[in-house]
Order: sequence, then structure tokens, then C-alpha cells
Amino acid sequence: MTHVHMLEMNAIARKYPDVVDRPLLKKLVAPIVTLLILAYLAVCYVSFDIHSVAKRVRFDIASLYLLDSYAHKIHVSYRFKKPEAGFVVSLEGNRNTVYSENPDWVQSSGANASIDLGRDGFVRVKDGIVSYRHPDYAQDFQVKTGQGAPTYTGRETPEWLRVSATQVDARPSLYSRIRVTKSRIEIQRYFAGWENFWFDFDSPLNGKSFGEVVSLAFSAQRLDPQQSNISLIFSEFWYNEEWLHGDIAYALLQTLVMAVVGTLIAGILALPMAFAAARNVNRNRVSRFGLRRLFDFLRGVDNLIWSLIFIRAFGLGPLSGTFAIFFTDTGTFGKLFSEAIENADKKQAEGVQATGASPVQKYRFGVFPQILPLFISQMLYYLESNTRSATVIGALGAGGIGLKLLETMRTRQDWENTTYIIALVIILVILIDNLSSWLRAKLIGGDSH
Repeated sequence: MTHVHMLEMNAIARKYPDVVDRPLLKKLVAPIVTLLILAYLAVCYVSFDIHSVAKRVRFDIASLYLLDSYAHKIHVSYRFKKPEAGFVVSLEGNRNTVYSENPDWVQSSGANASIDLGRDGFVRVKDGIVSYRHPDYAQDFQVKTGQGAPTYTGRETPEWLRVSATQVDARPSLYSRIRVTKSRIEIQRYFAGWENFWFDFDSPLNGKSFGEVVSLAFSAQRLDPQQSNISLIFSEFWYNEEWLHGDIAYALLQTLVMAVVGTLIAGILALPMAFAAARNVNRNRVSRFGLRRLFDFLRGVDNLIWSLIFIRAFGLGPLSGTFAIFFTDTGTFGKLFSEAIENADKKQAEGVQATGASPVQKYRFGVFPQILPLFISQMLYYLESNTRSATVIGALGAGGIGLKLLETMRTRQDWENTTYIIALVIILVILIDNLSSWLRAKLIGGDSH
């Protein structure tokens, strides 16, 4: 180190002695804290058996669930026990959504068919032989069907092809699947998008383009003599039996009502209780102690537990969720408001009292205006938070959008409906957040952004 550098270091040491010449114990604080954090993470790794959990993770199943959340699947199936039915094309394999006319990528006649899988190749079924042409292989993959289990006659067995004693299952990519068993031939192909989102499979508007629907809305010729075309379009969308837009909107409204009513009642009840629990307002220690312990009890029990208790008391429905939110938030608001009252500036209250105001007027005009910004801010924040909480509470049986979300997840097939509901909840939370920011700026001032 040069002489100049030594002089600079000495100057820095003289100017910042607490930084350069720290005691040894203070120098060891950061390394010790780092070691403690690493030790804690190691304990968590062992306690939760992360290594075994990581081994059991099925990324292929997760990929299929993710795909099903933004795409729809069309099944092309042939049952050996029902040869007269030929190849049946259905949406998501549902017998209630069978196409009356095959899509252009499916050509079939009796027990024979030609199915185009797009980038994943081509499937041909003829005389009991299922031939699959993969774009990356020169030879076709063939499966012989007939009596008993299918027989794979190909030479190569790539990793995406599984052959067992009972079936042949080919998954060349996430977007297609070929499955042959002793009872059926089934080909699946995925397409991006939510099928029948606007109109269900049986709707007279199903399959029409956006332009056709708009033209129909302004057309004088009615599809249904009993109602106008605009009314028909709305009703067909609102009562869509596959996506249930009307039911989901009503459930979303229930969730919002739970959050708003529960938060509002909690704030209204917690405010006078907070004054009674404040040290500078209520001089009675016994009553203050009782109210503070009540606040601890109410907020100490999570709203999920409260919802289970009220579901047992009142049954399923949004009333149970409203009470759960109201109980938990009463304890939280009571603590926050009472602390704010205790920290309020005494001079304003004393100034009001000097004018001859009564005790009620003293706190009304001397203390309440000081805590009003906190009151509004916390109420608006918890309104946004309780919208998310009401979704989870609803899944336990309190109704609302949470129950609809749980129903779609239980089937393990309607992941696109699950994604749709989650997207609506996120949009609702964003709207409430923006509304809260706007109201906060209007009521207590500040930047709404």
C-alpha cells in the first residue's frame, strides 16, 4: 500500500471511527447472523424433507395442468364394442359435446380414419392397424388392434412411446396423444384458447364469428321470435352452461359483499371500542385490560378458523364468511385505532376542552380528526385484503367465488375454468386497489398513485 493510500485510510478512520475501528464483537455480528440464517434454512430443508419432495415432483403432470388452463382438448375415439358409431369427435371427451360434423383435420369412414395432428404428424387407422407418422422419423409407428390387447409392431421405442401388456400410449408432445387399448382407439389434440367461452355447445350462436354476432345484433330478422337478437345474445352468453358466466358473476358479487360488509361492520364497531381501550381516554384499567384482551382474542384466531366455527353455527353461505371477517378485523382495527388514539397530539384535545366542550366533544373534535386518515387508510387496505380472504373462506363453505373455484379444481379437468375464476379475482382486487387509492386521495389527500 502506498504512502498516499495510507494517508487516505487514516483520514477515513479519523472521520468515521465507528465504521473502520469497530469492536470485534460488532464485526462478527454480520457473519453470525448469516450463519444462523443458513442453519435455519438447513433445518427447514431437513424438517420438510425437501429432497424427497423434489424427487416426487411430476413436472409432466404440472405441464399438462398448465396446458389445460389455456387450451382445450378434442378427443377422437373409436370403441371396438360399438363399431356402428364409428369415430366420435368430442370436446374434452364429454359425451354431451359431440360434434355433429367432423372438423377438417379428421376424416373418417366407419372403422377407418385419417387424423392430422399438425406439427406432431399424422395418424391413419385402416383395417385394424393404427399407423402414426412422426415428422422426425422415417418409419411409421404401427399398432395392431383386434382381439385382446393391442400389439406394437414397430422397431423403435422412443421415450415418448410407452408399451405395456394392456395398452400403447404415445405422447409425441404436450399437444397430442395417441392411446390404444383393447377396448378403444383414442387420439387427442390440443388447441390454444377457451372453447365455447362465449356460447355453449348447444347454443344457436355457437361457432359464429365476432362479425357475424355483431351483424346479428343489428339484424331485424330474429332468431327467436320471443326475444330480440340482442337479448338472445346476452342470455346465451350469461347462461352459458359450460362457463356459467352468470353464476360466477353472482358468486363474485357475494365475495365482494362479504368483504365490504365484514370490513365496514368491523370498522364501525371497533372505533368506539378503541376509544374505550385507549389509555388517554379511559382511566379504568380493568375495562381497558378486558377490551385489549378481547382484541387479542378476536385477531388471534385466524379468519379461516372463525369461518369454520360460523359455518357450524349458521350453515353454509356468505353470512358465515361475513362474520368471520368482521370478528377478525374488529380485533385488528381495535388495536390499531386504540394505539393511534393514544399517540394523538394532546394539544388539540386540550384546546377544544379549553373552549368549554364536553368530554365527548373533546374527543370528537380534538382526537378523532387526527386518527381519521389512519381509519380511512386501514379500512380501505383491509377491504382489498379481505376480498382475497373472502375467496379462501368461500372455498371452506362460506359460498362466493371461492366455492366455485374449489368446484372447478376438484374435477381436475376444468383448469381453464379455474384460470378464468382466478383471473376475475385478480381483476376485482386490482379494481378495488385502484378505487381505494382514489378514495384515499380524495378523502385524506395525497397522490392516488
